[in-house]
Amino acid sequence: MAEQLPPQTFRVTRADLIRYAGASGDFNTIHWSERIARDVGLPGVIAHGMFTMALGGRALAVWAGAPDAVVEYGVRFSRPVPVPDTDEGTEVVVTGVVKEVTDDGLTRIDLIATCNGEKVLSLGKAVIRKR
Repeated sequence: MAEQLPPQTFRVTRADLIRYAGASGDFNTIHWSERIARDVGLPGVIAHGMFTMALGGRALAVWAGAPDAVVEYGVRFSRPVPVPDTDEGTEVVVTGVVKEVTDDGLTRIDLIATCNGEKVLSLGKAVIRKR
């Protein structure tokens, strides 16, 4: 049976989206305007896809023991992460399964991230060099 990596939970608030927008330069209105997000068919304001992917990368770095131990990482964005306008925001839970440990010290991991019980990142694949 494959080793399950401990789940990691990340809280995401509207303030996080504002900080990410400033850092990334992605000021798309779906990440801050409830009205516009709903007008284009979204459930409300959503987190940036790359921000959500970064949470998966953060989980990988914790599992690996250091950020530079992440050798490869890729995901598919499967659903948006709705972020309500509350102090609590929402939670993204990242889980992983070790698929292979190679002789050269690399660990292949399948990664999934969920929000409200739905996959928001799927087909997540990573390779880490365990420290």
